[in-house]
Amino acid sequence: MDQREKGLVILYTGEGKGKTTAALGIILRAVGYKKKCLMVQFGKTWFTGELVGIKKLSPLVKIIQGGKGFVDILGDQLPREKHQEAAQKTFNYLYNETTSGKWDLVIADEIVGAVSGKILPLEDAVRLITDKPASVDLVLTGHNAPQKLIDLADLVTEMQAIKHPYQKGVLAKKGVDF
Repeated sequence: MDQREKGLVILYTGEGKGKTTAALGIILRAVGYKKKCLMVQFGKTWFTGELVGIKKLSPLVKIIQGGKGFVDILGDQLPREKHQEAAQKTFNYLYNETTSGKWDLVIADEIVGAVSGKILPLEDAVRLITDKPASVDLVLTGHNAPQKLIDLADLVTEMQAIKHPYQKGVLAKKGVDF
């Protein structure tokens, strides 16, 4: 296989904003080459602009939201076990789709946060990386990437928060943050 055809493992991590946005940028670029793209989001269960935007790129792009919301924030009241069950179900779907050979690009959005938050076992994320077809590009996003995922990735970018409107009390902005 030509090195330019080898599927990459790309990791966007860090406390700064822009991890999901960067992954969506790769989808936009891939669609320009008629590549089939799947985005599976862990923990995101609410409306975001990307849900509607990505549907406009159908049939080349599909987005699936999994999970029960983020753990311990935004008023979360669910027992941890419910989050773990939902994350495992989401992972099983993601793994089956990634290894199916149907997709050129797969985004595992917020999987890193699910791992670092101990909602999903690290071994699952490692298995996803090691079992993906050789030609599939795989993007993982989320806070606090474990060293093992950093070591397995071909490209790692850490988003660093320097300044954010939230620090001045400005909440998330429609069309920019969600």
